[in-house]
Amino acid sequence: MTEEPEALRQSRATLLVALALVVSSILVWLVSGDVVLFAAFLAAMAVLATIGWMISGRRVTVPEPEFALPDWSVTVAAIDRPDMAIAVTDRAGRLTCANSCYEDWFGGAAPPRLPIDAASLDRLADAMRSAWRDGSGGAEVSSEQGQGWRVEARRSGRGDDFLIWRMTQVHSVDLVAELVGHLDGKLGRGLAKGGIAAALVDPDGTIRAASAGFALRATGDAMADMTGQDFVSLLAQEEGGRIGWVRDAGRGGPLVLYHVPVADPDFSLEPDPNTTPSLMLVMNAGQGIGASAGSGAAVPHLEALLSQLPLGLAMTDRDGRLLFANPAFMRAAGREAQLPPTYPTDLVVKEDKRALSEAIRRFAQGPAAAGDIAIRLTTQPDDPVSLSLAGVRGLGEAAVLLGLTDTSEETRLRRQVAQATKMQAVGQLAGGVAHDFNNVLTAILGTCDLMLMRHTPGDSDYDDIQQIRANSNRAASLTRQLLAFSRQQTLRPEVLQLPDVVADVSQMLRRLIGEKIQLVVTHDRDLGPVRADPTQLEQVIVNLAVNARDAMQSRGDGSGRLTLATRKVTTTDVRAMRSEIIPAGEYTALIVEDTGSGIPPEHLGKIFEPFFTTKEQGKGTGLGLSTVYGIVKQSGGFIFVESEVSQNGKGGCTRFIVYLPVYHVAPGAAPEPSAAQAEPAPSQWAGGGSILLVEDEDPVRIVAERSLKRQGYVVTCACDGEEGLELVREGGQFDLVVSDVVMPTMDGPAMAREIRKIAPELPVLFMSGYAEEQLRKEIGIANAWFMPKPFSVQQLSEKVGEVLARTAKQPSD
Repeated sequence: MTEEPEALRQSRATLLVALALVVSSILVWLVSGDVVLFAAFLAAMAVLATIGWMISGRRVTVPEPEFALPDWSVTVAAIDRPDMAIAVTDRAGRLTCANSCYEDWFGGAAPPRLPIDAASLDRLADAMRSAWRDGSGGAEVSSEQGQGWRVEARRSGRGDDFLIWRMTQVHSVDLVAELVGHLDGKLGRGLAKGGIAAALVDPDGTIRAASAGFALRATGDAMADMTGQDFVSLLAQEEGGRIGWVRDAGRGGPLVLYHVPVADPDFSLEPDPNTTPSLMLVMNAGQGIGASAGSGAAVPHLEALLSQLPLGLAMTDRDGRLLFANPAFMRAAGREAQLPPTYPTDLVVKEDKRALSEAIRRFAQGPAAAGDIAIRLTTQPDDPVSLSLAGVRGLGEAAVLLGLTDTSEETRLRRQVAQATKMQAVGQLAGGVAHDFNNVLTAILGTCDLMLMRHTPGDSDYDDIQQIRANSNRAASLTRQLLAFSRQQTLRPEVLQLPDVVADVSQMLRRLIGEKIQLVVTHDRDLGPVRADPTQLEQVIVNLAVNARDAMQSRGDGSGRLTLATRKVTTTDVRAMRSEIIPAGEYTALIVEDTGSGIPPEHLGKIFEPFFTTKEQGKGTGLGLSTVYGIVKQSGGFIFVESEVSQNGKGGCTRFIVYLPVYHVAPGAAPEPSAAQAEPAPSQWAGGGSILLVEDEDPVRIVAERSLKRQGYVVTCACDGEEGLELVREGGQFDLVVSDVVMPTMDGPAMAREIRKIAPELPVLFMSGYAEEQLRKEIGIANAWFMPKPFSVQQLSEKVGEVLARTAKQPSD
């Protein structure tokens, strides 16, 4: 349809204006009927028409623009494609137009707000920023339902004010499923005709699918089901190092293996060998154009096969160069994230390089054989490992196959077992020494007490006896430390708050550490209660503080800062530590930190061992930290140490952290009673009595007999358990049996059990250098009491009186 001429349009407009004037004039005449008014109206209209005609004649024609406003319907029609979603957005990210494919896939959402997962939204935002900045950008996005798209964004428009988005759908292809079908179909049969046996193998070495040709070569039956069988078990290393079928038993020719990962080649990331199946192609060596059985071309294919195995394997040539090494070999060598070196000798310490080089040369030049050699890796020079070597033949030039097993975990466990065994052995030794030593100290202390009864202050011998007694008490404290280390001491746990224990010992610590060392004490809020022996916890704090004081006094002017802190440790905090020692749970931590010289790394693993000390001779027994370790472990806690060694006398600190589990009362259970609530204090005993004293150590028996007789008791002595039992059998009447625990022939508990058969109500007081708790568990005798050695004359008398007072208050049958 053509447009009308401009002159025709103007004529039509003039005619319409004239017709309008005539009609209006007639209306004026009909309404007014006045000739003068009618004439004036016509004159006015004529003037106006003349002026309008003159103005229209002078109008300047404005040329029309070369372009029109955008018609988005035309744009949508132009970009309509069934296989690609196309959309246009402005700088505000608003959707300006989109084709029908975009609306079908995404509705009306703009590209920055597409219905995709969170990670894809981030990638899409990065692509948009790149497009605005650089002119173009792209990303791969996917929805939570698994659909995927490739997205391209390009800047466009007169002022670069728009982005054009193009999105194509990515269809995931299950290559493994397709390959399984092909191996069972024409592809498998075609490969078999070409002499190629094909199998699809999972990363763990099991066969997922195999061609009929593979089944025929491996089993002799083309219809055999190979699914689930071990691929490597079907192959054997034959004489000369060749690879052949197990079924052929060495009668077949050597084989060549090709390894092809079954992964999408368009995928941007490398296939994961732990999850990606492999297509294994097996053919006879030398098969194919230009192939030669002796070319050594099988080595790359052997490498592909061995790289999947969990065993650490590598291969060298006859000159000792490393041809390849699988990931397991590099992991066992402690270089998992590194590339294999040029020579395997680069993996061992300097002293072992020559021996390894000669071994490789010997196995490469001699007949096919295998052997082992002990080497020390540079990553763990203190622990020798076994490296297996085997001469390989049939792969071209002579080569040597190396085998190395990852022993890092085994080495760690071996060290832990050795340390635990050593600590247990030392603990048993310490407990035995403490028991025997307590017998000696009991005799010394008892003799001193008896002598002091005959000497008064000012006597010439009084001070000497007191000195002997003081040294004996000092020795007794050492035996208690030995028992604490061996976890054989008697604990009296209570439910308590750790800050209360710290507050009780803080005043003593201020005098102990001196004025030059600043003591800082801090506590967390909402600390959970712990169950421990407060006296032993005080000893832990004091021992750690004394060590910290000595470390700070050894530096410069002896000043420093000692920090005691308690911290709340939640289950989340424990999991974040990723410790293999401390189990997840709630703990209250005690932190003792000093600004001393620090502990050298080579000493950190030994500081809790008994008799190990870095102090000068005569200034330390080496039992302080071992005692701390024993008390913490016996209380169910854990202790760790962190240290930084000072440099040039500056810096350095040591931090001991003790974790004690928070004590929780079971729902509905009553709080644990204290020792005072559990058993009321007895009244003073003054009634005398007959006592059977059984002790195999003569000095201890003599001292105990004399001290008890001085208190008015009738004492009958026995040298061992059999003699004590015989005295009861003969009709002896006793109010109490005081007996040692460990004795030859018949020990104290065995004697007590036999005596109870004769006198069921007869109380027994055991004397022992071992722990009370341990003895109660082992003996299991009711109405029995315990008194630890060494003891003084007064302590023995008071304990005997306490037992008699308690038993006298009990009703008899």
